[in-house]
Amino acid sequence: MQIVTPEQVAELRAQLDAGTGRRIASIDIDVDPFDFARTGAALVDRAVAYSNPSGHRLVGLGTAWHATAAGPDRFSEVAARIAELPDLPVPVFVGYAFHDGVNPRGLWGDFTAIDAFLPRIALADTGEGTRLVVTVPEDEDAERTLQLISALRSPDPIPVIDTGDHAMESIPHVAVWAQSVADAVKVIQAGELDKVVLARSVKIESSEPVQILRVFRELVRSYPQCYTFAWKSFGSVFMGASPELLVKLDGGRFSSNPLAGSARRGEGTDEDDAIGRDLLDSAKDQVEHRLVVEDMQRRLEPLVDDLTVPSAPELKKMATVQHLSTQITGTATATNPLELVAAVHPTPAVGGVPRLEAVDYIDAEEEFDRGWYTGGVGYVTPGGDGEIAIALRCGLILNDTSHLFAGAGIVADSDPGAEVVETRLKLRPLLDIVAAT
Repeated sequence: MQIVTPEQVAELRAQLDAGTGRRIASIDIDVDPFDFARTGAALVDRAVAYSNPSGHRLVGLGTAWHATAAGPDRFSEVAARIAELPDLPVPVFVGYAFHDGVNPRGLWGDFTAIDAFLPRIALADTGEGTRLVVTVPEDEDAERTLQLISALRSPDPIPVIDTGDHAMESIPHVAVWAQSVADAVKVIQAGELDKVVLARSVKIESSEPVQILRVFRELVRSYPQCYTFAWKSFGSVFMGASPELLVKLDGGRFSSNPLAGSARRGEGTDEDDAIGRDLLDSAKDQVEHRLVVEDMQRRLEPLVDDLTVPSAPELKKMATVQHLSTQITGTATATNPLELVAAVHPTPAVGGVPRLEAVDYIDAEEEFDRGWYTGGVGYVTPGGDGEIAIALRCGLILNDTSHLFAGAGIVADSDPGAEVVETRLKLRPLLDIVAAT
């Protein structure tokens, strides 16, 4: 059965035929945005499914407008391009890498240092239904997009159980990574760094292609407090459930939620509460968290008025991990979320302190290309609103191969064994779903 009825397609056509230049048409439809994404993502070059802790769901299929950049000015360059767009009722999806360049021939060859696109077909859960918005470039016939919409059919039910087999490999070997943590502790104790975030990867070879939307739906269901995303770029999909909001602008109001310092969840309420109290009392984790918050505060002060930073962190409890959390708020003088991203990325939550020395250390020590892991994913509007989450609890999926990523903040009192456990907890959101047998 067609997702969009012939009558609805005719209504879209009439709206588009009445417009000039870049044409926009919209209708209300009775469909879950994620079901729409599942049927249409395979037919387009780019696609994104995104949800946030408020339950807001966004989907974008195909490219009506696109901007990319590399180098130290990548954020400002793309922000300027977005600002040139008219005030459209469509978000511009934005994703970017940890570094300001990506190897075009490596694992991340389908991704750029920063990618922003206005979707050809966008869907948003309004709370009362789904709004579908079609955007057609000014130099293009609308029939191409309308035929794509007409071809979409209601999807079959998603199998709950993955019946495939999976082989897993740690990159580097866990013992090697633990030794790298011990080496970093020595460097920090010698005064060369205050903190550095070291990451590792798990590669999963599956006997069957990964069912992207099955995995994504399970992420959304299991981690409702997270910023959940699945970003298709040509043949690759970058997917995750991040607990950490980097920046949000809403009518000039700014918010950010840095996380640093982690512990496992307990088996019951009493144990869980005890672990949380220990985390709040941990001198090591308080130091790690304070390094992040103080660095962000210093970088945000020129761009945010009335910046409010609580004096002590709270607990943020996720499904597998609890974190030390600080809610930062204020009134932004910046006019685009990417201006704020440019100021704070990479935060000490994903890089280290001092920033440049920590990033150089990461480049020298890590055995894989982070790509978009510890970069960011979200959306902005031409009017200057939007939200960007740090790309955490995530992985890159290419057909039947998944590369999952997790890291830990290393400070002078870090214990290698404890950091291994922390990364295992952070790998679980995707690992438990992708490799469920």
